[in-house]
Amino acid sequence: VQLQASGGGLVQAGDSLTLSCTASKRTFSNNAVGWFRRAPGKEREFVAAIDWKGASTVYTDSVKGRFTISRDKAKNMVYLQMNSLKPEDTAVYQCAVQRGSAASSDPGLYNYWGRGTQVTVSS
Repeated sequence: VQLQASGGGLVQAGDSLTLSCTASKRTFSNNAVGWFRRAPGKEREFVAAIDWKGASTVYTDSVKGRFTISRDKAKNMVYLQMNSLKPEDTAVYQCAVQRGSAASSDPGLYNYWGRGTQVTVSS
């Protein structure tokens, strides 16, 4: 599975961005998908995940109420809607796919990782 994240950019605090994740060569419609991020000088951090049905989601506390993960199975896409962005959201965002179907924050469950997309939030 080759994953590609897109939609990053440079925005101001309070702005919104929507990241997209798609896969080539195969569908991930039966798999849980997650978003992770890595800020400069920091470890990779879980952001959000969605189960294979799109019915169950998990978020890290710092983005709850601001970010929304969703998926369009027909298009083989997963999205991360990010509102009220803060400078501390600045990071490279990656999407990842599990072999399993349940949403999880555990990076060890994710088998496929895409190239990241840079999100920079200025104050």
